[in-house]
Amino acid sequence: MPDRDSTPGRRRAKGRRRKPRSGRSKALRVAAWSAAGIVVLGGTGLGYVYFKLDGNIKSVDINAALGTDRPQNVDNGSQDILVLGSDSRAGANKKAGGGQDDGSARSDTAMIVHIYKGHKKAGVVSIPRDTLIDRPECTAADGTVHQAARQVMFNSAYSTGGAACAVKTVESVTGIRMDHYVEVDFSGFEQLIDDLGGVDVTTTKAIDDPDSHLTLDAGTHTLDGKQALGLVRTRHGVGDGSDLGRIQLQQAFMKALMDQLKSVGVFTNPKKLYDLANTATKSVTTDSDLASVKDLASFANGLKGIGSNDMNMVTLPVQYDTADANRVLVDQAKADQVWKALKADRTIPKSAGEGTATGQADGVVK
Repeated sequence: MPDRDSTPGRRRAKGRRRKPRSGRSKALRVAAWSAAGIVVLGGTGLGYVYFKLDGNIKSVDINAALGTDRPQNVDNGSQDILVLGSDSRAGANKKAGGGQDDGSARSDTAMIVHIYKGHKKAGVVSIPRDTLIDRPECTAADGTVHQAARQVMFNSAYSTGGAACAVKTVESVTGIRMDHYVEVDFSGFEQLIDDLGGVDVTTTKAIDDPDSHLTLDAGTHTLDGKQALGLVRTRHGVGDGSDLGRIQLQQAFMKALMDQLKSVGVFTNPKKLYDLANTATKSVTTDSDLASVKDLASFANGLKGIGSNDMNMVTLPVQYDTADANRVLVDQAKADQVWKALKADRTIPKSAGEGTATGQADGVVK
């Protein structure tokens, strides 16, 4: 595919990606904005569009699975959404991931998105997948009860009990009730980027990651779906090679995706809008309260005033585990600052990240 811009300093990304397993959560805004646009299209055939897109959306009844043993629902005008990127290694995911379908499902990307009262700004807290936590007893959507476990990787909650266990674990760790749940698979993310026509990113430093097979010179690039997955999968080409550096890339890419979505005029192009909405609704699993185009559109309407500059993105304060370099431990005192701020609908203080093992890839992508 030729470059969209052949001016000097603007190059098509080179290289391939290997087993990308993260970054799908960035499609939340695409799904919500696309659904909102479908609502305002009007005209003949709208009923068919509603019917078809509604049939695409998969949902999980989180409320029924978790029951009443949950944090108090604080009614202060804010909302908290758990966004996960999943890798089931089945179907299209198997092809996109380059792996075998072993019947398991994994979540390598997790973000808590806090929409502040007034819906003019948002706070996003990324949780490293390798964080050691105490997983509570949880009941999966199919009724299977999974016993509690101590000091296990955070992403084991999803692989153990699916969405319900992931939500239960996040609520246990944060003390914050999740109002909604959105899960996006990486094969859908890849198609979303292609439907959008690619996403422009600028790297201030060269990235060369032999594991993800991604090579980018410093400069501006238009990434297609596969290349975008390679970028958000990269960890050895940035920072200290840990998952913390990759999270910084994911957050930067999420903002670039939001800006791209607004700039290409999807709401004035019915075909592009439908293609995006069709792909987005096929790619997401939501809680039952968001399981229709109408519900997603209503949710999106409350987010339309939030741009990339209105999002404060941080990583859960952690420290390296001295006993295992591949694991990180929650810095409880710093993490408490984050959760207390969100509960009170306040901005997360900068002091929460000071002295922690975050910020490994700052400045690589802007």
